[in-house]
Amino acid sequence: MHYERTKFPPIPKDAIFVFGSNLAGRHGKGAALAARQHYGAIYGQGIGLQGRSYAIPTKDEHLKVLPLHAIATHVRQFVAFAQSHPDLRFSLTRIGCGLAGYKDHQIAPLFAQAPNNVIKPSGWRTTHTPSIDHEPER
Repeated sequence: MHYERTKFPPIPKDAIFVFGSNLAGRHGKGAALAARQHYGAIYGQGIGLQGRSYAIPTKDEHLKVLPLHAIATHVRQFVAFAQSHPDLRFSLTRIGCGLAGYKDHQIAPLFAQAPNNVIKPSGWRTTHTPSIDHEPER
């Protein structure tokens, strides 16, 4: 595998790559492409566990950015999945902060309740109260 060509470094061998997706499952750019190429993400499947990856939608089926409250719903589903699978480890990317256009301070708090088996990006380890009223800051 040639990870040096991507901005997503290898994850621990026992971890699942958690990435931002779209509801159509078109894993063609960013972390979604890395998930398809290296971690078994399935083209056409936009939500959930697939191979060694887990898709959290940040865009709709037409590739339009989802509002934060919709992303928050998908994040809660992921957090519940991680809580119900304490034997698995999840390596979380900065979902929503690339192609979807959100800022870290908008997305990171959505993962405040994530269990210890979720490895958060370094800047997301300290979280604040989520604010889901705003669209991406551009």
